[in-house]
This record gives sequence, C-alpha cells and structure tokens, in this order.
Amino acid sequence: MKILNNIRRRFLKPNLKTLSSLDAYAKWATVYPAEAHNTLMEIEQGSMLFLMPDLSEKIVLDLACGTGRYTLIAQEKGAQKIVSLDNSMAMLQQCASSNITCATTSAIPLPTASIEVILCGMALGHLPTIETTLSEIGRILKPDGVLLLSDFHPYQYLSGARRTFTDGNQTYEVEHYVHHISDYVTIAQANHLHLIALDEPTYRDNVPIVAVFKFQHE
Repeated sequence: MKILNNIRRRFLKPNLKTLSSLDAYAKWATVYPAEAHNTLMEIEQGSMLFLMPDLSEKIVLDLACGTGRYTLIAQEKGAQKIVSLDNSMAMLQQCASSNITCATTSAIPLPTASIEVILCGMALGHLPTIETTLSEIGRILKPDGVLLLSDFHPYQYLSGARRTFTDGNQTYEVEHYVHHISDYVTIAQANHLHLIALDEPTYRDNVPIVAVFKFQHE
C-alpha cells in the first residue's frame, strides 16, 4: 500500500479550505496547463486514449473543457469541428480553441442530436448531482454518438484521497461529490446511453484511481 499512500499524501491535506469548482478554477486557471500534469491525470488520460473512438471528421464536444486538454487531443486526431464548453470563463480564457462556449453542463446551448462525440474529463465529480447533465448529454448526442467520460474513482475519495491545488502559500481542496459507477450506468441508461466499455486503471497496487466510461447513444 506504500504507493497508494503516496498518492493519498499528494492529494489529501488535512483541514483544508474547500472551494467551489468555480472559485477554485478562477484561482488555478493561469497556471493550469492543457496537458496531463500529474500522476492521476496521466493515468486518466492513458485510459481515455485507450477507449477513445475515431475522431476523424467528427463533430466533437469537449465538455467541461477547462484549458482544453481534450480539445487539443481532438484537434490532433482530426476532428472536423470542436466545441469547447466550460462554466469557468477564467479557464476558457486559457483554452486554445477557436470555438469556446461558457455554459454549465446542465444547460448545454447546443441543438438536439448535433454532436457525434463528447469527451468529458474529470469534471462531473464537481457536481452534486449528475442527472440533468446526463439528460443533456443524451439530448445533444446523435444516434450512435459516443460519450467518453472520466471521474475520480469513488474508492479513492471514500478512502480519503482528495483533489487539491496550491495558490501561493495556500493549498485548497476542490469540491467533489461521490458518484458511484452504478449511478453513472443507471442514470445514463435512463437517458438512452448504454455502457459499451469501462476502465478502472490502477497504480501498481491494484487499487483503482479513476473510472473511465464509454457510452453509446441508442
């Protein structure tokens, strides 16, 4: 368990001030790189790339894009059009995208059945509930469209690990809500999104770090 404890020490700080995701990313945005910049994100991105569908000539939504990590990947993989959406204008201002939209995941300002692939990395854990977001995703995906989604694994949070960042001399915890794998699958199914792949990558100890879901719209 030594390596897992190291990860916990990296993400868990006792008695931290917890910030809303909006407040956290407003502080974090100017130094938040559009790349996998720690072990957690490297593992998550590897799993996302493993399950990623063909993006060539596809219409792609980078949902909760932040500074555009998956926007850049979609560009590299030949997407025809990419919409980069986030509720943090501070993060969008750092995003290398020509098509940014400031909006929440629960009210996506896109037409019904207009998107072929949605990429959503490590974001929905910031939401107290995911029902409305998955309903919106089901609405905007085309038939046979794909949702590729990652989240901090519930095991990690329930075992004490936290997602944190440092601003100056202060370390903060970012708000996070546990959504179990069964929650994702059940709510997605209710919105015509069927699980076609699930990856729970581990870090040497057989302990899952993130959960990566691949859903297809019926």
